[in-house]
Amino acid sequence: MHLRDLPHPDPGVPDVRTGGAFLRWLCRQQLGGQLKALAWGLVNIGAIAASPLPVGLAVQAVVDRDGERLLLAGGLILALGALVAAGDTMLHRAAVTNWITAVARMQQLLARKTTELGSVMTRRVAAGEIVTVSTGDLEKIGWFVEALSRFAAAALTTLGVSVALAFYQPELGILVAVAVPVLALAVLPLLPPATRRADAQREKAGQATELASDTVAGLRVLRGIGGEELFLGRYRSASQEVRKAAVRSARMWALISAVQVLLPGLLLIAVVWYGARLALDGTIAVGDLVTLYSAVTFLLFPLRRFEEIAQAYSFAKPSAKRTARVLAQHRPAGGPGTAQGTTPTGALHDPVTGLTAPAGRLTAVVCGDPDAAGRLAERLGGHPPQADEDGEDGAGLSVVLGGTPLDDLPRDTARRTVLVQDKDPMLLSGTLGELLDVPASGRVGATDALAAAQCGDVLTALAQSSVDDSGDPMHTYITERGRSLSGGQRQRLALARSLVTDPEVLVLDEPTSAVDAHTEARIADGLRALRTGRTTVVLTSSPLLLDRADQVVFLQEGKAVATAGHRELLLSHPAYRAVVTRETDPEPALSTGQIEETA
Repeated sequence: MHLRDLPHPDPGVPDVRTGGAFLRWLCRQQLGGQLKALAWGLVNIGAIAASPLPVGLAVQAVVDRDGERLLLAGGLILALGALVAAGDTMLHRAAVTNWITAVARMQQLLARKTTELGSVMTRRVAAGEIVTVSTGDLEKIGWFVEALSRFAAAALTTLGVSVALAFYQPELGILVAVAVPVLALAVLPLLPPATRRADAQREKAGQATELASDTVAGLRVLRGIGGEELFLGRYRSASQEVRKAAVRSARMWALISAVQVLLPGLLLIAVVWYGARLALDGTIAVGDLVTLYSAVTFLLFPLRRFEEIAQAYSFAKPSAKRTARVLAQHRPAGGPGTAQGTTPTGALHDPVTGLTAPAGRLTAVVCGDPDAAGRLAERLGGHPPQADEDGEDGAGLSVVLGGTPLDDLPRDTARRTVLVQDKDPMLLSGTLGELLDVPASGRVGATDALAAAQCGDVLTALAQSSVDDSGDPMHTYITERGRSLSGGQRQRLALARSLVTDPEVLVLDEPTSAVDAHTEARIADGLRALRTGRTTVVLTSSPLLLDRADQVVFLQEGKAVATAGHRELLLSHPAYRAVVTRETDPEPALSTGQIEETA
């Protein structure tokens, strides 16, 4: 595959039963590239392996004062040198291509899995582990894929040279043929402890990465409570643990390298000593001794490839295990259901809680438990928890839209139909125009969405910081996660993005928790006006939003226990009133004047 053809049209369906199975599947996908790299590796290493022959011929020609043979040897050396240069260049090109295409394939698989699971991904797999897999682990696996063809070429060439030496000079050739496999296998007992130490290092590095990610994400809060030094101390301690683990791992690999230098050196000394005695006895010619010495020296080169593949595999195997564990996560699969492209309409019903949101109306949901609200938002978006998660009754049951379970819809159709904005929405880096350039129905423009989300002051601030001479806020760059904006500004821009999308069903989890009451009231009016005729579900306890909803559903202990208007529930349901008004005693009734004041 050429790099110009990336990304892959289809990364395939990986075998994620084990880390080894995933590596084998990945190598099968790279079979064509591996064979190409192997062919160039045989040209490169084979030319190097053949070099001792013309060298020995040249030395013997000098001893015999044979000019013609000397010229022949020189020509062979030049030809082999050209083959070495060409083979090395093309081998490097093919091997790096294998590395890049393998990593690109795994990145596409991870991106596809993240898209499939959404926010459920971080509930099942730690964020630090995902970061480790998507950065360091993919690089380690790519290294193994790259080194595999070089190792295969070195192994085949070593076998050929050993057999040739056994026929060329049986006395020394058999010694070399027996010693080389022993040297190659000598490091095997050292690999398991080296692998364990390397895995321990990566585990500690993943923990440190997760700690750093959490610290950066909560930096503003840490500064507010004066906790920077506390977390800095924790990260410093975690970094020292990573350093110690890296030193222990490096010591073992240094020992392996030392063995790979010492044992071949002893073999080389033995061959030279024994060959010199044979030359002095007249058993072999001087040129033959030079050829044997050069051949044995060459065999030290493939041994380096054996060390490389052993090290690459020891790193790649645990990395592949972690990658396979991430890729093995899945959302519940449904039946064939509605045809691709057909968008269902109608009421949205959750069989777990009993919540029903009528089509085309604004429904507010009040949950006493914020975690229950988050789980409800995920279910409404087509991410029901698995049966072993959260211990939740009815886990795995699909939300139904207009009589059609979301799990029976093709994934793209389900995502296009129901959009969930969680309580901590993500803003990707880029300009404001790029932020709002999302798949949409086209019914709602960016200007209307920004106005409904009350983003006027945000646009003014962005226009003032715009690097564009026009001062257009749509061209202003927003940093990663919108860290250059306040919490309320990020929340309103995320709401505007959701409104631009204009899905059939929009689910908002606490969309106004970071804004003041005056702005919240205007957002409630704008949301109601802009979403007229569309189904909207808002999970909130804000009286301003609740008062503008067509209906309010109160959830208690994970079940819908009351459905009515906000003011009616304030009068008739003490538990609802306690949640909305933050009362410690839910029993006293409210007067009409108190209800007006609360609303």
